[in-house]
Parts: sequence; structure tokens; C-alpha cells
Amino acid sequence: MYLDFYQLKEMPFNITPDPRFLYFTGRHREAFDHLLYGIEHRKGFIQLTGEVGSGKTTLCRAVLSQLPTTIRTALVLNPCLSETQLLRAIINDFGLDPSGNDRLAYIEQLNEFLLGQLNEGYNVALIIDEAQDLEPEVMEQIRLLNNLETDQHKLMQIVLVGQPELEEKLSRNELRQLRQRITVKAHLSALSEEETGEYIAHRLQVAGAQGRLSFDRAAVRQIHKVAQGTPRVVNTIADRAMMAGYIMNTFSIGAKEVKRAIRDLEMKP
Repeated sequence: MYLDFYQLKEMPFNITPDPRFLYFTGRHREAFDHLLYGIEHRKGFIQLTGEVGSGKTTLCRAVLSQLPTTIRTALVLNPCLSETQLLRAIINDFGLDPSGNDRLAYIEQLNEFLLGQLNEGYNVALIIDEAQDLEPEVMEQIRLLNNLETDQHKLMQIVLVGQPELEEKLSRNELRQLRQRITVKAHLSALSEEETGEYIAHRLQVAGAQGRLSFDRAAVRQIHKVAQGTPRVVNTIADRAMMAGYIMNTFSIGAKEVKRAIRDLEMKP
């Protein structure tokens, strides 16, 4: 509704995980580099954690967009699957037609695919989002997939992405074998108040604001106070504040517009 008024190319605060809008704090850059390193150097298991709305999925999509063409990838977004369903989902995402109808057949098909990729000079990476929701027996199946290897190479790099509960789940005794195989770890923490302001400015720039539209310091301070540095919540408040600015016919979003947004969203300051 407000795109024409603000002369924007697109909505700056959508909550979809578009990697073009990813803002790199020091922790985001470190996590990004860790994931690239772990995948490219065949480190086997890689772990990325962060609170709800911290930007994990967006970061993963940014990593996928930056991987060289010699790396084949699959992304599993729904972890609420049985062991057999997970294997089938992985095979489907690699563009294969699942053969057979049991785990053994799927593992043999996957192993054949991975060996073929290695012979053709390809590396393979699997990213599993919301991994904290995986059942222990499914996690054990994932650990067994890491056994698909040659004397020199891990055939598939597996990135487990999840909320801090993932770390808690992996600390269980029955999952110690999986925990010990995770060689690369990264964590996304909340944005500071300064980073919140930079994050908002970055998304406005990507959306085409070109300096015509801004959030003043009081607005940023109020947003950070409520959002506690969580990017997804920052997006929600900033988007509604821009609607308030549109209604009030202003290109400078201040505390008044933000407070109206918070009230409309029924959030607590």
C-alpha cells in the first residue's frame, strides 16, 4: 500500500528469508564463513543455532547462493518426519526419483548418488532446518548418513540448523555419537541497538529508499527495546511503523509512529 508513497521498489520488511536483505553483523559474518568453510572443506557435520527469528534460514539461503557450482545441495525445511520419510525427502530434493519403499533401498540409492557425484568432481551438502524438532531416532539416522564416506572424503556435508533447544537435545547421552561428530559450530545472537539501526537502514537501501526514508534514533531505540534485537520482530514493527508514517504523510519515522505500530500490534513495550 505504501510502496508508491515512499517510492520503493519492494517491501523492505517482509519476513520471508530473502538473502538479498541479509545484514551482516560480526556474528552473522562469522556464522556465514563457518558454514561455507565446513561445506567446502568437507567437515561432515556443521551446526548453526539461534533464537526464533534471528535470521538462521536467511543466512542458510545466503550460503546456498554463494556456494560454487561444484557443490550440489538439498534443503529440508520440515523435520517432522520419520527416518524413511526423511530419506525420501532428501532424495527428492536432490532431484532423484526414490526407488524402492524402505530405508535400505533409499540409503543404497543415496550412496550410489553420492559416489557418482564424487567421481564427477562434485561435493554434496544437506541443510536441515528446524533441527531441534527432529526425533532422536531420526537424528540417529542422520548420524548414520555421515558414515557414507570414502577413505579420503565425507560424501555428504550435513548442516543442522535450529533453535538453542538443538544444543540441549544434542547434549543427551543417547546422542553423544552425533554430538562428537559436529566439527563446526556457529551461533546467531541478538542485534544490539546500534546494529538494529544499521539493519533497518540496510533493508531500506535494498528496497530502493535511496535516503528518502529514514528511522530516527528514537524510533530505533523504541524498536530495539520491544524487539530485543530479534530481526523478525524488528521487521514486523518497522513495517507497521511505515504504515503509520504513510498515514501521517511523513518520510521520517520517529518514536510516535513506532509507538502507534506497537499499540496496533498489541506488543508490550
